[in-house]
Amino acid sequence: MKTKKSLFKFMQTRVILASALAIFIAFTQIALAPVAEAKAAPESFAELAAKLLPAVVNISTTQVIENRGPQAQERPQFPPGSPFEDFFKEFYDRNQPNGRPQKRRATSLGSGFIIDYKSNGDAYVVTNNHVVQDADEVTVILHDDTRLEAEIVGRDVKTDLAVLKVHATSKLPSVGFGDSDVARVGDWVVAIGNPFGLGGTVTAGIISARGRNINAGPYDNFIQTDASINRGNSGGPMFNMKGEVIGINTAIFSPSGGSVGIGFAIPSTAAKVVIDQLINHGEVQRGWLGVNIQAVTEPIAEALEMKKVMGALVSNVSPDSPAFKGGIKPRDVIIAFNGKPVEEMRNLPRMVAVTPVEKEVKVKVWRDGREKTLSITIGRLDEVQVMASAESPPKPVNETEVPQLGLTLSAITPDLIERFEMAEDAKGVVVVDADPDGSAAAERVRSGDIIHEVSQEKVSTPEEVAAKVAAAGAKKRSAVLLLVEGQSGFRFVAVKLN
Repeated sequence: MKTKKSLFKFMQTRVILASALAIFIAFTQIALAPVAEAKAAPESFAELAAKLLPAVVNISTTQVIENRGPQAQERPQFPPGSPFEDFFKEFYDRNQPNGRPQKRRATSLGSGFIIDYKSNGDAYVVTNNHVVQDADEVTVILHDDTRLEAEIVGRDVKTDLAVLKVHATSKLPSVGFGDSDVARVGDWVVAIGNPFGLGGTVTAGIISARGRNINAGPYDNFIQTDASINRGNSGGPMFNMKGEVIGINTAIFSPSGGSVGIGFAIPSTAAKVVIDQLINHGEVQRGWLGVNIQAVTEPIAEALEMKKVMGALVSNVSPDSPAFKGGIKPRDVIIAFNGKPVEEMRNLPRMVAVTPVEKEVKVKVWRDGREKTLSITIGRLDEVQVMASAESPPKPVNETEVPQLGLTLSAITPDLIERFEMAEDAKGVVVVDADPDGSAAAERVRSGDIIHEVSQEKVSTPEEVAAKVAAAGAKKRSAVLLLVEGQSGFRFVAVKLN
């Protein structure tokens, strides 16, 4: 019995010691583990710069500008016989001999980088569209000051990108694109370019922000950096620490005209799609869905019984468009496109634009309180569809006040068509007057706007609008959803009920 008790105590002691040892080892590992996996700042960018500099070029453009000089009617008039008459006549004639306009050559500088070299000596150079726009001559200046005449392969105004082609007798260094989608805020980046004509300038910084919209175009999605970027850096590359191009420096924010640490670059993932098309087709073939969209606000999300404020609300669908053929309807909220969520309305145009033409994609919409997935075959953006209707306008009726919205409404009449300059075939209910203190006016509903739907149902008379607004109030709704057509097109408006 004693032997059993001793054996039990021995085993108990071993278990306690083993547990204590395990706890000690665990705490030791935690103490020795690194606090974070963040990489330290590089000691030097010298090796990276030496490797990349030869592939970065300066872009010099020349444009012939007509200077017509002072016109005859702009010449100062003097009394006959005035001593100034002959002097100014000689001055004006000297600046505009024989009345012919004078021509002068204007030059500008920018940056670019070589992305590809062919065995036949041709090489492609990427830069910004605004660097070469309206240029009569374009010259690419290499790192060793060799000057090569450049041909413009293609330009894209909407993304501000351009591709040039040069021919060289020897192989030119080039750089490749990286994945800008994996770049994080805080990552180190290097910018190389030609600021103020000072070619081969290297600056470094970090990614300050992503997804910036600076109202430069319909597909804004800039990377923001604090790496010093100035005038002349336009078109130059932004590199990651692997030496891959993850951005194309395009714009700066600068009240003074110099760098204040806020520069913007086009992400490589968006730029590469455009560049490939410019090289292969000389133009960009963008995807087209054929819808007018607007942002989803909290009142709109509530009115549509959405659980989350997200997506792009479809206010109108063009006839015979890919969206129309695929079954997308007004009031649908596009919440996912081609397998990717649409978090914000402004993301959808970019997602559609980079989708290959004729590709079939899955589009998830929120409709009638539930999700629905549709198959859409993407069209080409320049297939503009003209919207028209052959229906005659409704017969005139008296004006109707809807105090819950602060609106006075009327059916469309010939007089109102002329008064508000509406289309001859316009249909719906026209806003004759909007109370400045009313809830509709607060949502920018104005006189001359046309109401097409109330609470997701079509209306053709003021009485129908009043009835549906009253029904919403009876259901204790705090707002009613209107489909309104104004000067800027169709849009949904969630108007609070007074």
